[in-house]
Amino acid sequence: MQKKLSDTFLVLTVLFTVCLITSNLLASKVFTIGGGINLPCAVLIFPVSYILNDCLTEVYGYRKARLVIWLAFAMQLFTVLAGLLACALPAAEFWTENSGHFDFVFRSAPRVAFASLLAFLAGSTLNSLVLSKMKLASGGRGFSWRAILSSVAGELCDSLIFIPVAFFGTPLKTLAGMMLVQVTFKVLYEIVVLPFTNIAVKRLKALENEDAFDRGISYNPFKIKDIE
Repeated sequence: MQKKLSDTFLVLTVLFTVCLITSNLLASKVFTIGGGINLPCAVLIFPVSYILNDCLTEVYGYRKARLVIWLAFAMQLFTVLAGLLACALPAAEFWTENSGHFDFVFRSAPRVAFASLLAFLAGSTLNSLVLSKMKLASGGRGFSWRAILSSVAGELCDSLIFIPVAFFGTPLKTLAGMMLVQVTFKVLYEIVVLPFTNIAVKRLKALENEDAFDRGISYNPFKIKDIE
């Protein structure tokens, strides 16, 4: 039997992937708020990927969300490798002034790139899994609470992987502070836009005539082809 994916699902997949790639490119700049709180610009975009993840899981189910996560992971890996290849190519004579800036954006340390990819894969998968299981336990009620709690779990997992690996050697107190600030900011971000997420989920369910309940499925994160 042929597996069909709707146009709306494909659009959400593209948006999810673009958010991930964009956030990683923006991560090279750090901004300051609140008189001394430093955050990478990635925090402006990355939470959107969790919002989209919530929409995908709530409407289409864990299995299709898992497929999107792996697709986004593969595209981000492709972007990292393509950037490293571009940096390795000899620059033209007239490009020497710009080469340093280009390399700064695309030639992140391999450890940082690896940490980012691994953290995204683990955090997004956990976010989707928690939302799916809570939906079953609640009978589909309380999407707002499920979205917030699943995001807390996913963002904590993401930060617990990314920050210690990317900033290995930094004092534990500093690492803990960085994790707390990032998780808090991202979760608050998602709470602020939660009314819009609720509207989007309701309209998606009506448009797609779908409201998935993941009964009897495998939550194995590696069963990518299982999207029925």
